[in-house]
Amino acid sequence: MTNDPVIIAVDAMGGDLGPSVIVQGAVDAAMEAGVNVTLVGDEGRVTEELRKLSFNEELVGVVHASEIAEMNEKPSDILRRKKDASIQVASRLVKEGKAHGLVSAGNSGATVACGIFILGRIPGVDRPALASVIPTEKAPCVVVDVGANVDCKPHNLLQFGLMGSAFSKGILGVENPRIGLLSIGEEEGKGNSLVKEAYELFKMAGNIGFVGNAEGRDLFTGNFDVIVCDGFVGNVVLKLSEGLGASFAHLLKREILDSSLLTKIGSFLTRGAFKRFSRLLDYAEYGGAPLLGLSHIALVCHGASNAKAIKSAVKMAATYVRNATNEHLIASITATEELTDFSKASS
Repeated sequence: MTNDPVIIAVDAMGGDLGPSVIVQGAVDAAMEAGVNVTLVGDEGRVTEELRKLSFNEELVGVVHASEIAEMNEKPSDILRRKKDASIQVASRLVKEGKAHGLVSAGNSGATVACGIFILGRIPGVDRPALASVIPTEKAPCVVVDVGANVDCKPHNLLQFGLMGSAFSKGILGVENPRIGLLSIGEEEGKGNSLVKEAYELFKMAGNIGFVGNAEGRDLFTGNFDVIVCDGFVGNVVLKLSEGLGASFAHLLKREILDSSLLTKIGSFLTRGAFKRFSRLLDYAEYGGAPLLGLSHIALVCHGASNAKAIKSAVKMAATYVRNATNEHLIASITATEELTDFSKASS
């Protein structure tokens, strides 16, 4: 763990809600956690937002970027034609050592592309993967991949598990993460060919914490600390979880408003519990999805992220750096390099 000052580059122009919430969230993180933030974007607009806030100027910097990566643009076009887009400029700051990590709520495809082609991958990692933290009955669980790779090979899933385990240890503080492979049944031999072959690789990997298949109903029990799947399945899981949480909250509110006076009194008396429950379902509590497998830290935030979500993401990125999570991840990948090389050759 390092105690040196941590600098996080924040794409101030990314996100559906504009720079106001991005700047607010980054400044809040700087003030609450002592994180140095560099806001990257249109200097005039960013400075205008900063004037509305009170903060320690030594912790907040601005780097100008004249272009924006729009949400509807192809990542390849952004990489080729928009060299001064805020996401590219922020990525280069990290690559050049002027920042230790990157946070963006902008075009997620462009963030992934900049991560791969500017920041670069950890040696041995074929495909970086997005990890999401979801609440469970016991403790938060890491689901990986949730959208970066819709088509995978068995050795990719093995690497996702190793990276998710390193993240669970370094960020969530789980001493010995239990890894599960998402499938249609808990028994060995269940699932499609991808899951079956990946299962064999996890068994061959030895003592890495693999405990078998996880079913969809296991996502929220807390019996697994890391659940592995390809990005297509993972993205469906993530969107379903977000939608279910939001719908449940709306249904509960409607039932209370339409209920009897006695029920309303009861809900008033238990409002503290409801607030704590709402926080569990709130994606803003966790901020963003780290892009695991890159040589530097990058977090991809929801496009609709509010200031709270950006603050959480910046603080998570700083914790990631301070806990040397990437170094632990590199060690995990290196330890199974021969196995993954074998699986690549046989794929």
